[in-house]
Amino acid sequence: MVIDIIDLTSDEYSNLSAVQLAMVRAAQAKKDKILADAEERKGELFRLTLSNRTARSTALRDAQAQIDERALAEIETVRSDLKYQIAYEGIAQEGNEYGPYRYPENPNYNLTYSQRFLVVRNYYMSATSDPNARLQAYSMDTLAREYLGEFYQTLYELLASYC
Repeated sequence: MVIDIIDLTSDEYSNLSAVQLAMVRAAQAKKDKILADAEERKGELFRLTLSNRTARSTALRDAQAQIDERALAEIETVRSDLKYQIAYEGIAQEGNEYGPYRYPENPNYNLTYSQRFLVVRNYYMSATSDPNARLQAYSMDTLAREYLGEFYQTLYELLASYC
C-alpha cells in the first residue's frame, strides 16, 4: 500500500505509535476507495454519454470535473480527520487516578479548550457514521456544553455541516 494521504518524513513515520499507523492505513484505504468510486462514476457517465452519442460534449467534462471536486473534498475531510486523530492519540495517552483520559468517562480538564474540542470532536466522529444521529447525540450532551465552553457552538456547526 502506497501511503500518500498525509506527507510525513520517514523519521516522522517511525515516531508514530502502532495505533497511529493503523489510523494512517485506514485513512489511506478510505482515500483509495473514494478515488476508485469516483473513477467508477466517471466511467459510468462516459458509457452513458457514449451510448447517447454525446461523449465529446462539454457536459461530460463538466460532470467529470464535478465528480473530481467532490472526491477531492471527501479526501480532504479524511485527511483532516486523520490529522486530528493523530494529534488526539498523542494527547489521550495520559491519564489520572481514574485511569486514562477519555471523553465522556474521564474528561481531561487540564487541556486547553482547543484540545478539548479535538477530544469531543473525535469522540462524536467515531461514535457513529450517521451525521444526523451524531448531531442529535451531541445536542443532548450537557457535559459537552460545560466542557467546551465557547467551542460548543463551533463543534455544533461543524457537525451540522456534515448533515
